Amino acid sequence: MRIYEFAKKHNIQTKDLLKILEEIGIKGKHTLSQITEIEINKLEEYFKKEKEEKVKKEVVLIGNENVNELSKKIKIPSSDILKFLLDEKIIVHLNQNLNKEQIQKICEKFNYIPIFQETKPQVIEKKIEKQQPIYIKRPPVVTVMGHVDHGKTTILDKIRNTKVAEREVGQITQKIGAYKVNLPEGSIVFLDTPGHEAFTAMRAMGAKITDIVVLVVAADEGVKPQTIEALNHAKSANVPIIVAVNKIDKPNANPEKVKQQLSEYGMIPEEWGGNTVYVNVSGLTGEGINDLLEMILLVGEMLDLKAIINCKCEGTVIESSIDRFRGPVISVIIENGILKVGDPFIVGTTWGKVRAIIDEWGKRLTEANPSTPVEILGAHEIAIPGEKLKVVDSEKEAREFSEKMRREKENVYIPVKRLSLKDLYEEIKKGEVKELNIILKTDFYNSIDAIKNIFSKIPQNEIKINIIHSGTGPISESDILLASASNGIVIGFKVPIEPKAKELAKKENIEVRTYELIYDIGEDIIKAIEGMLEPEIKEEMVGQALVKKVFKLDKNLVVAGCIVVSGKVVKNSKVKIIRNGKIIYNGVLTSLKRFKDSVNEVSYNNECGIGIDNFNNFEEGDIIQSFIEITVQRKLKGE
Repeated sequence: MRIYEFAKKHNIQTKDLLKILEEIGIKGKHTLSQITEIEINKLEEYFKKEKEEKVKKEVVLIGNENVNELSKKIKIPSSDILKFLLDEKIIVHLNQNLNKEQIQKICEKFNYIPIFQETKPQVIEKKIEKQQPIYIKRPPVVTVMGHVDHGKTTILDKIRNTKVAEREVGQITQKIGAYKVNLPEGSIVFLDTPGHEAFTAMRAMGAKITDIVVLVVAADEGVKPQTIEALNHAKSANVPIIVAVNKIDKPNANPEKVKQQLSEYGMIPEEWGGNTVYVNVSGLTGEGINDLLEMILLVGEMLDLKAIINCKCEGTVIESSIDRFRGPVISVIIENGILKVGDPFIVGTTWGKVRAIIDEWGKRLTEANPSTPVEILGAHEIAIPGEKLKVVDSEKEAREFSEKMRREKENVYIPVKRLSLKDLYEEIKKGEVKELNIILKTDFYNSIDAIKNIFSKIPQNEIKINIIHSGTGPISESDILLASASNGIVIGFKVPIEPKAKELAKKENIEVRTYELIYDIGEDIIKAIEGMLEPEIKEEMVGQALVKKVFKLDKNLVVAGCIVVSGKVVKNSKVKIIRNGKIIYNGVLTSLKRFKDSVNEVSYNNECGIGIDNFNNFEEGDIIQSFIEITVQRKLKGE
């Protein structure tokens, strides 16, 4: 076998093969040289070893390393990493933190498998894992929800005032968003009724804090829209729901009507063969309150609620505020472990050391057990409801973890409101926009100068027009990325937009406008600045077809044999013919056939014959883009 034959077989360059031969001690070869069986065996052994070295290796990472840190961990020069990122259109500097998606791409490129560690301190988990957990029974945490004025607060006040010792009544000095009721049969923790959004937001942050929901419905008014809204929030939390039919002391009370209405939403009463508990109560007289509490305890018993007692304390934030005398105050329900004065802790992106623990009556405690609502003093900043509080071994560990979490939060992508011509006038009036950044793509360089000349004649006393990038050719992904980074818009003159660029523009919410008449560009900018932009006629590309063969049927009739490569092509739609990245013709798709049959549309991956009005100059490789026109109405001011 000759050198060039072996190189072709193994898909490598001949010059590279000659270098490998020298590397393994076989010199004096050239392209036409024969290689012996022994030499072939040596080469096969070399390739096998190289393949083994390319097997992906695992690397343990945090997930927010900067380029320098990642370079050291995967032993790849930082310059190589930066070059790869640049090729991927990701511009970063050496000390800028990367996100997990970027790190994943880099590792794949350089044959590494990233193993991302948990962001929580390992010490917290290790302490629990080292010893057998000891479980204790804990009280249920209950949230009361329902329509406004249906008596939620009245019921809670009645429970509070009748079920606590007389000596404590009226002695509440702090409002911490929750309180515990102690009964002979057990204890219950009530959360002060949050808004439905707050309830859902806490759960969205991973705070599985509520065990049972009590849905309050007035017996005299029945189910209201806000009742259904509260029910849907409770159902989405996937927790047991007890219906408290309130105001049964009213003359026009009709508890059966409430059951009938709620049964339409799947809340079938037990006595009707369902599994929903209904309790008739009066928050005003106290009737049925004992029954409601007993039912909550019974449901809590069935849930078999437990907490771990021999672990680092964990809890969930229910409220947080700054007191002018006491500083940041965080209200927490303890979930596992025992919180003690002096414990260092982390919560969200802040940290602290427990200076004081205060119960719902304003009494100072030395410690707090699971399912106990307390106020904590000693945090450096307030926390967000729903965030987790964890006790750690030292203040140093708490501070380091907090700083790490803060860095990660800074690197989280937050969608930015993008500028559009349609809303430009309103943004100028608010004083929020002083510059209009434009990325300009045209068919020829001469067009760039002509458009710049038009922009220079537009009065710019209210807003400055900046062309931050201009060039020829199709609108590409890099144009969209630049518009995204600069909060600008993309304008194209007689050029197409690449399909991937269109997808990215939609994802990044970037406005892309294309024009066929050069003066329309200037007019649109002026109208946008003056708030007079007319309803916009947009072309929406529905599909693309690739010309595979050209058929000349007679002297004046040419048909393109095509395959649809994306979406669909539609008869009588507007079309653009793209050749070498440039639009060479705009017209109408007048003939569309599938085999011998005329059809109205042809979908992806199907072959078809296309005829275009007044166009016969097809070439193999042309792209035919099919468009439909849609009208986008401009919003009226004040809408």
